[in-house]
Amino acid sequence: MKTAIVVLDNIRSVENTASIFRTAESLGVAKIILVGTTPAPLDRFGRKRKDFAKVSLGAEDMVEWEFAKEIKPVIENLKSDGFQIVALEQDERGAEFKISDSFALILGNEVDGVSKEALGLADKIYEIPMKGKKESLNVSVAAGIALHELLK
Repeated sequence: MKTAIVVLDNIRSVENTASIFRTAESLGVAKIILVGTTPAPLDRFGRKRKDFAKVSLGAEDMVEWEFAKEIKPVIENLKSDGFQIVALEQDERGAEFKISDSFALILGNEVDGVSKEALGLADKIYEIPMKGKKESLNVSVAAGIALHELLK
């Protein structure tokens, strides 16, 4: 059985983050790591965010999560724990590959994507093939597609 962790690299939207929590829980993701400006289920006073809970529908209570200020130590710790680091991004290095039993999927900011720092530290880059005229998907939709494919 595969163990998946999702790393959210400076996601801007509460709704996208909460939606990823709900999708991740439904697919059996072990943990979500919120990095930088990514909204958390709790506000700065430790209270549950109503806007988050409205979208996640309780998934924030079912999936382990933590917050980190910087992505580099997160990736280094995951690598030392034996996780394959996979960035979801449109990149010429993107390819199909064999996924290991323990992997961490990095999802990036809605505008800028996965940070250059995280891309540089990733073991692999996964790209969702696009067949239409649009070049990208909403990050929460892309998370669901990528996790479903990588957890098969």
